[in-house]
Amino acid sequence: MRTLAKWLAMLGPVAMPPGPRATYGSAVVALIGYFLPVPPVWMFCVLLALGTLVAVWAAGEAEHVLGHDANPIVIDEAVGQTLALILVPHNPLAFFASFALFRVLDVMKPLGAYQAQNLPGGWGVVADDVMAGIYACLAFHGIRWGMLHFGVHWLG
Repeated sequence: MRTLAKWLAMLGPVAMPPGPRATYGSAVVALIGYFLPVPPVWMFCVLLALGTLVAVWAAGEAEHVLGHDANPIVIDEAVGQTLALILVPHNPLAFFASFALFRVLDVMKPLGAYQAQNLPGGWGVVADDVMAGIYACLAFHGIRWGMLHFGVHWLG
């Protein structure tokens, strides 16, 4: 069972190459999200909640093999990046902006995200990314609203 959890936590082969694995995980999610059809909001919320629970389990189990919040565990980035993409228009620039905001906020860990890492097991692995994803989503929509207010339509 831990082998399955480790594979899920690494998003399969996504976290195998050396380098910025969290960025790889976020980029894969943003790319896949861009090309998938947009589900109804209720379905999106159900899938996100289930995915988050799977991520908490997989990350917690993978920690036993890989170590606490180890670099190859990127399933937490999948959850955070998905949150950052909520209601983002299907526009390449908008998806890239959401991706960039999430990566910056995931690294910065603002407003309690750093402390959230101290939660036990998989909860601590996923919680900071959930917070970064929510902050990135709010930042994106705030920036987009401001741009639209001034007649700039770059972000859709």
